[in-house]
Amino acid sequence: MSLRISERPCLVEKMIVDKTYVIKGKPQGEWILIDAKDQNLGRLAAKIAYHLMGKGNPAYTPGVDMGQNVVVVNARHLALAEKRLDSKPYHRHSGYPSGLKTVMLRRQMEIRPDRVIRSAVWGMLPHNKIGRKLIKRLRIFADAEHVHQAQNPKPIA
Repeated sequence: MSLRISERPCLVEKMIVDKTYVIKGKPQGEWILIDAKDQNLGRLAAKIAYHLMGKGNPAYTPGVDMGQNVVVVNARHLALAEKRLDSKPYHRHSGYPSGLKTVMLRRQMEIRPDRVIRSAVWGMLPHNKIGRKLIKRLRIFADAEHVHQAQNPKPIA
């Protein structure tokens, strides 16, 4: 938006304002199912973040929560490089002095494979209030069974 002043100081040209589209109402959130078996971690996380943000929706508006609920199954069966399993650390801190805990990817996949996917997806979401709201709609299960059958999630290839 800019003002242009003509040669005469008392006249101002008409302002041109671009209109911003904002969706009215709250869109109905769908439930989608993603199978993580034999998938690359980064590509899978990008696909999950895409659906959580709602970028596939034709009426996508940045800053408006329009995404779907995402259920991920078979998190334990990701395709990970052997070299990466022993070289990628995951850190967490208790908040107390000397409370830093480090776990390697191999051990993390054995005990909590859902944290590996959640961490990768969180890195691809906006780090603000909207991102914190989006990550709550992600449900990750280590095996093929999940508790969201009643929502009838739509499988995504």
